[in-house]
Amino acid sequence: MSTAKRLVALDVLRGLTIALMILVNTPGSWSYVYKPLRHAPWNGCTPTDLVFPFFLFIVGVSMWYSFKKYGDEITKRGLQKVLKRFLVIFLLGLFLNAFPKFEFENLRYFGVLQRIAIAYAIAAILCMKFDFKGLIISFIVLLLGYWIVIHFLGTENPYSLETNIVRKIDLLLFGEQHLYGGYGVKFDPEGLLSSIPAIGSVLLGYFSGRIIDKSGGVFLRIRNLMIYGVIAVVIGLVWHNGFPINKPIWSSSYVLFTGGLGMLFLAMFLWLIDIKQLKWAFKPFLHFGMNPLFIFVLAGMFGRVLRYIKVTNGLDEKTTILNFYYTDILTPLFGHLNGSLAYAVSHVVFFWMIAYILFKSKVFIKI
Repeated sequence: MSTAKRLVALDVLRGLTIALMILVNTPGSWSYVYKPLRHAPWNGCTPTDLVFPFFLFIVGVSMWYSFKKYGDEITKRGLQKVLKRFLVIFLLGLFLNAFPKFEFENLRYFGVLQRIAIAYAIAAILCMKFDFKGLIISFIVLLLGYWIVIHFLGTENPYSLETNIVRKIDLLLFGEQHLYGGYGVKFDPEGLLSSIPAIGSVLLGYFSGRIIDKSGGVFLRIRNLMIYGVIAVVIGLVWHNGFPINKPIWSSSYVLFTGGLGMLFLAMFLWLIDIKQLKWAFKPFLHFGMNPLFIFVLAGMFGRVLRYIKVTNGLDEKTTILNFYYTDILTPLFGHLNGSLAYAVSHVVFFWMIAYILFKSKVFIKI
C-alpha cells in the first residue's frame, strides 16, 4: 500500500495485534495468567483467540491495495512476488521452531508464520485469478467444504481433540515427533488441513479492503464495515451450534466470527482516527504496525536467547535472567499473577522501544 493511500487505522490495528501477540505469548509464568490472556481450552473464543485471525485479516486488507494492479489474472511478476514472500515467511517460521538448538529430528514443521505463509500465498493466487464473484464462491466453498471434510470424514466425535481429522492427517503425513505437544496429546493447531479455512480469514480481510476502497467517504466505509461485520459475527455464532467456534481446528464458524469482529474493530479505528482525529492516542501501536513481522520474529528469538544467560538468585542458586526477573524482582513487588502480567507488559514496552527507534529512523523492514 502506498504511503499516500495508507490506512492509518489499519496500521494501528496491525500494531495492536502484534502488541497483543507479544503480551499473550510472554507471561512470567504459565501457571499465573489471567483468563482473557489464555486461549480457550478447546471450543470457544477468548480475546487471545482473536490475535492470530486478526493478523490474517489484516494481511487480506493490505492485499486488496497491493493486488489491484494485477487485475483478475495471474501474472508472472505477481506470482513470483507471492511465492518469494511465501518461502521467506515459511522458512522464517521453520527457523524460529528450530532456534536455538536446531534439533531437526524433532523439528515442528508448522507454526504461526508457516500458517501466515500458506494462507497468504493461496489467498493471493485466488485474488489474482478470480473476480469478486469468483472469490465469494471460493470463500463459500472453502468454509462449507472444510466443514464437510471435518464432519463426514472424521470419527463419531469429529470435533474432539483426540479424534478430529486435522490431527489424524498431520499424524499420518508428518509423525507425532514433528507436531505440537502442548495439548497433552500430539496435535498441531497450525496443521496442514486446518490451514485451508485460514485462507478464508485472509479473504475476509480482502473483502474488507474492497469495501473500504469502494465505499466513498469515511462514514460510508464505517457503516458498511459494521453491517457486514455484524452479519459475519451472527452467522458465525449461529453456525457455532453445528460447527463449534474453535481456534485449534480453525473452524468455519471461527473464521466468520473472528473475521466479523475484525471488520468491527477496523471500523472502530476508522471512526477514532479519521473522524475523531485521535491518531496521537494510538501512536505506539502505529510504531508496532510498521515493522510487524520483524518485531514478531525478534520477540520469538529474544526469550530463547536469554534462557542461556545465567545469574545467581537470592538463594544463591543459578537461574536464567528472565526467571530471576520474574521470580526475584516482579513477584515480590506484585505477586504471582500481577507479576506475571507485569513481565509480559515489560516485554511489550521493550519491543515498542525497538519499534519506535525503527519508526523514527524511517527503517521499515519488509518481509
